[in-house]
Amino acid sequence: MSGSTGITCEHLKEKLTTAIGATNVDITDVSDGCGAKFDAVIVSPQFEGKKLLARHRLVNNALEDEMNIIHAFTMKTYTPDEQRNKINDNK
Repeated sequence: MSGSTGITCEHLKEKLTTAIGATNVDITDVSDGCGAKFDAVIVSPQFEGKKLLARHRLVNNALEDEMNIIHAFTMKTYTPDEQRNKINDNK
């Protein structure tokens, strides 16, 4: 980990991959490298059948320790099927 918070995109990606079985995680540090603000796109089969709030709770619970340090974490959550449909719609 690096940055003033000690949290990196790589750390968050590893944690989400392990904790919620994310199959794709794209995280961007939008805080100029200090590790305080992140944008994330997270794809996990565990989101299947869950509404947006339940998906966000899964992510927040997985990153509970980090969320106490991070100032802002914006996320978009998709199931693998939703991600495939989104990609196909953009073709």
